[in-house]
Amino acid sequence: MISLPIRWPIGTMSFLLVPLFILLTVSTPSWGQSSDNTSPKASDGTLFPWNKMRLPEHIIPVHYDLMIHANLTTLTFEGTTAIEITASRPTSAIVLHSNHLQISKATLKKGAGERQSEEPLRVLEYPPHEQIALLAHEPLVVGLPYTVVIDYAANLSKTFHGFYKSTYRTKEGEVRILASTQFEPIAARMAFPCFDEPAFKASFLIKIRREPRHLAISNMPLVKSVTVAEGLIEDHFDVTVKMSTYLVAFIISDFKSVSKMTKSGVKVSVYAVPDKINQADYALDAAVTLLEFYEDYFSIPYPLPKQDLAAIPDFQAGAMENWGLTTYRESSLLFDAEKSSASSKLGITLTVSHELAHQWFGNLVTMEWWNDLWLNEGFAKFMEFVSVSVTHPELKVEEHFFGKCFDAMEVDALNSSHPVSTPVEDPAQIREMFDDVSYEKGACILNMLRDYLSADAFKSGIVQYLQKYSYKNTKNEDLWNSMASVCPTDGTQNMDGFCSAGQHSSSSSHWQQASLDVKTMMNTWTLQKGFPLITVTVRGRNVHMKQEHYQKGSGTAETGYLWHVPLTFITSKSNSAQRFLLKTKTDVLILPEEVEWIKFNVGMNGYYIVHYEDDGWDSLTGLLQATHTAISSNDRASLINSAFQLVSIGKLPIEKALDLTLYLKHETEIMPVFQGLNELIPMYKLMEKREMNEVETQFKAFLIRLLRDLIDKQTWTDAGSVSERMLRSQLLLLACVRKYQPCVQRAEGYFREWKEADGNLRLPNDVTLAVFAVGAQTPEGWNFLYKKYQSSLSSTEKHQIEFALCTSQNEEKLRWLIDESFKGDVIKTQEFPDILRAIGRNPVGYPLAWQFLRENWNELVEKFDLGSPAIAFMVMGTTNQFSTRAWLEEVKGFFSSLKENGSQLRCVQQTIETIEENIRWMDKNFDKIRLWLQNKKLELL
Repeated sequence: MISLPIRWPIGTMSFLLVPLFILLTVSTPSWGQSSDNTSPKASDGTLFPWNKMRLPEHIIPVHYDLMIHANLTTLTFEGTTAIEITASRPTSAIVLHSNHLQISKATLKKGAGERQSEEPLRVLEYPPHEQIALLAHEPLVVGLPYTVVIDYAANLSKTFHGFYKSTYRTKEGEVRILASTQFEPIAARMAFPCFDEPAFKASFLIKIRREPRHLAISNMPLVKSVTVAEGLIEDHFDVTVKMSTYLVAFIISDFKSVSKMTKSGVKVSVYAVPDKINQADYALDAAVTLLEFYEDYFSIPYPLPKQDLAAIPDFQAGAMENWGLTTYRESSLLFDAEKSSASSKLGITLTVSHELAHQWFGNLVTMEWWNDLWLNEGFAKFMEFVSVSVTHPELKVEEHFFGKCFDAMEVDALNSSHPVSTPVEDPAQIREMFDDVSYEKGACILNMLRDYLSADAFKSGIVQYLQKYSYKNTKNEDLWNSMASVCPTDGTQNMDGFCSAGQHSSSSSHWQQASLDVKTMMNTWTLQKGFPLITVTVRGRNVHMKQEHYQKGSGTAETGYLWHVPLTFITSKSNSAQRFLLKTKTDVLILPEEVEWIKFNVGMNGYYIVHYEDDGWDSLTGLLQATHTAISSNDRASLINSAFQLVSIGKLPIEKALDLTLYLKHETEIMPVFQGLNELIPMYKLMEKREMNEVETQFKAFLIRLLRDLIDKQTWTDAGSVSERMLRSQLLLLACVRKYQPCVQRAEGYFREWKEADGNLRLPNDVTLAVFAVGAQTPEGWNFLYKKYQSSLSSTEKHQIEFALCTSQNEEKLRWLIDESFKGDVIKTQEFPDILRAIGRNPVGYPLAWQFLRENWNELVEKFDLGSPAIAFMVMGTTNQFSTRAWLEEVKGFFSSLKENGSQLRCVQQTIETIEENIRWMDKNFDKIRLWLQNKKLELL
């Protein structure tokens, strides 16, 4: 699943439209704690025979026959589930999951064929664990085949998970209803009674009853359609392969589709609402290309006859990898050639590549339990980079991938972070696993391992892993064991990395001698939270290295964590990467000759940051000022990031970090410019919430002067590569929002023409964001944009308008926008988290966003779910730029009052830590920034 805000086009830039905040939710009522020492009471007051949140392991599902009949008028559905099971020990209680299903009848069939006997089962329900127990008259016999048949009914869910209602409006204004599913992680139980844990894999035969005017699709192709009554058709789908319940999917709609075949004969189709099917071609071509790439890369054929991609009008996550029927937000799949932005093209390609990677990582081989979710998500996130860099080289995905590592480090530096693999049990904890650590950090440490082993050795390790565990479940260590013996021994392959360490110069001899213990090495990255800070001191030819746990915050206790860090470095004398494996707290390497500068973490392939002691930073700042292109754009971005991370822990003065950014006057590449903005913009956002107007104004002026040459060079067109276009879009937006007059005047002219043409004038896509943001500053412009929003069929245009509306300085309009998007009539509720966060970043709107979160907390949890990324996104988005003690106390007071309905959430701990850090940072650095700005630094520009 693509979850969490995917921060494109730009990382954490606070003023930005993030065209796609990609979030996941799945639901449950409030949960009781699992208590192993008490006997729970079923809803009828009798003792429930099981007291754990995890199901017992002695009943094994083998196959499900599922019949679902939905009524899209009454918004209800009924179903019959027949589950073939076996018992590994005698038991008379069959415990499985069910949530909000009204069960009318349950029977047990014993044996197979004509000799089957049938008996009624007593049904007990235990809602706190979303479990039911089916009680038989006598214990099940070990090894015999049994079938449990359950009849039930339910309402279509009003949330974004389970079997839920979605709607869309046609061009003519008619509202149409469809029903779709989102089961990951724990919502299959809202659609049918099942063993809803990833390790209980089984096959599924699905039948859907529908009206003739509708179309049903599911994981497998349609086998036949039978008329069961007048106006009622039953579609029979082929039997699935063995898979987990969270991957089951079915949709009843009036979608249209377009299709193509892959070289190996897999039928790929894109489904969308009729008015938008003309936007499906880009995703269809990308899906065919990517599916062919993965079949080749993994050396394992895609096992199903078809792969459908469906754009769902209401969808909280970005996308979901249901086997054979992947589902998406419309903005994650549909590309309007006239209006979609460059970042939209990149985002759609990455999202499709992510979900198709899951068909192997996640679907074919599945984590045993949610504690190892990163085996699914970290891999799919990493494979976006591997696949798209080959299939769509023009997108230059490598210029965007590494920013994700900085995003992950942002939360991983906090005490409230967690190891990549971490124990979870209750639903809120499971949902909290869908975060930057599972996705982004997971991807970044895999990239680091690939760089360490070599691309070929890494690939052979994961192919071995997939082949060995196909249709099974795995744990963390299974992956490392598959990686352990992958180096070729014949010495014929020309590779970079550990496996070819013999090719490296004497300075990397430490790497050669290291025994290849992938498991021990990677356990240091997956079983402990955080990441290392490497401090480098150069003494002549000797380079002294020290590692420690990088932690923000005052009074954080030293953890004593050590990592096996695959260091890489270049120097003023050698631009080919040298390698050194640091396994101890300190070590020394000897260079062949003395150097003017040394730069570690070549190309940002490592998940660590580096501090250069003595004059190390001065040397690198001098290098950037003189000839910044001597090192790669990724290396320049990582220096910017490291410098400001070091300011946070008092290792580097803020003045030195600001001095380093002055070189950006000459920068033209997207990665370092975006990273500079990611560091500098939050500084004035903190000032906005402290009412430090004078310095805030000076700082904003400094930022525009720093980038003025680059801003002035931007053409108001759609010319150039995807990266150049994304850079243009964000620079013009920044310039206009910061009221840089040449930008504002041009945008006003464009907006005037666009409005006079009633929105029918085609604007260059890359400048639309800036034009709309300027246009939204007048009441007439704002109202006109909202009118156009209602009729637009383009996801990009809707996102651009949405963002522009959120930049208004009119409190009344901002309050109305929050209320309307939560109501969900015109602006869909799926957009609400984005809107609340955008208004939470608005200097006028942030108190309104925080007030709404506090006053509507229970409704938000009901809609989006405790522990979900959507809730985390809103909590952080409304509070994590506060930087005063008064705000801190208000935030602490509110969340502690929630008790079990929110106070324990990780995002709450994260935001409190972040506010405390903001306060410390501002107290320590504000006066220094004020003096630095005054101290003739502007003359350098």
